[in-house]
Amino acid sequence: MTKVTQYDRNKPFNELPLLPPSSEIIDKDVLLRWGHASRALAELNKNILRLPNPSMLINTLSLQEAKSSSEIENIFTTEDELYKAVSDSVKESNMKPATKEVLRYREALWTGYHTIMKNEKIDQKSIVTIYQQIKNTKAGIRPPQSEVVIKRGNSELKAGEVIYTPPRGKGIVEEKLKNLLQYLNEQDADKTDPLIKMAIAHYQFEAIHPFTDGNGRTGRILNLLYLVNQGLITHPVLYLSKYIIENKDDYYFNMAAVTQRKSWKNWIIYMLMAVEQTAKHTNQVIDSIVSQMKSTLEYGKQEIKWYSKELNEVLFTQPYIKPKVIGELFGRTSRTTLTKYMTELTKAGILTPKEDGKEVYYINNDLIRILEG
Repeated sequence: MTKVTQYDRNKPFNELPLLPPSSEIIDKDVLLRWGHASRALAELNKNILRLPNPSMLINTLSLQEAKSSSEIENIFTTEDELYKAVSDSVKESNMKPATKEVLRYREALWTGYHTIMKNEKIDQKSIVTIYQQIKNTKAGIRPPQSEVVIKRGNSELKAGEVIYTPPRGKGIVEEKLKNLLQYLNEQDADKTDPLIKMAIAHYQFEAIHPFTDGNGRTGRILNLLYLVNQGLITHPVLYLSKYIIENKDDYYFNMAAVTQRKSWKNWIIYMLMAVEQTAKHTNQVIDSIVSQMKSTLEYGKQEIKWYSKELNEVLFTQPYIKPKVIGELFGRTSRTTLTKYMTELTKAGILTPKEDGKEVYYINNDLIRILEG
């Protein structure tokens, strides 16, 4: 029977064990689940290359990931508000606070992706940069005196009750974060697979809770970037937050079990299940996008003499399209010409206009159907 860790949830968990945990946590059940997750992720990585521009997934799926990851932290916005915002037609000053936060998450994902591709490793500076972009702050690692605690949500039983107090004290958070980064970046002796290391590291990051706020979102971005860094996936398009939202109780239960009983097995299996199911879902999305792009291209060429493969790809980069995007593609900027283009695309049913005050958006309903399906 696993020994229960003796700790007071109202006191800082400075006894949080350093990594790596015992190799005994990896048994045949974990390895079986790892096999399924690894295969699903490999299939996704191969499928990404079917897209004419794989980065388009970061413009679409990352928006869904940002929305779901923010919802876990009770930050809610609508798809419509997000699609308008990313179409570059809404001034930041006119955006709702929740929309701004979700968009900052997506930008933090992009920033982190480019940083690790350049540096080829994950370090404290890159993590802090991601956090600062998410929260729009210049703050860094939380100072020793900050009495940060994790409480039950307002909708839960015993709302406001402290359920966990992360490590605290001069140099303690920095020490544990340094250990976590060493674990991620070093090739350890027992050759733990990166997928399993990702699961272990995600718990450790959330348990360290290095920032005053935004730890969950920063940690979920870190998951994706680590998989990219390890070459398991070429682009950070694994939609993990959707699975976590749908299985939120299990997420927190299994995380607490590691803290209280060092029960790693179910936590690792949970995270591997998240990878497997998310990879399969993303594969389905890619298949649907590729198929729909092909169908739309064939139809567009039949209905519009100037319709092209390049235009078709642009129309699938984001759900809401502004006329200026089409104009930039063809090098045409006159209002008359752009109106003609949008009218023909609308008449063919490829795009649908939507008025919002003085603004007119042109919606790719097929792409929205796939993304929100």
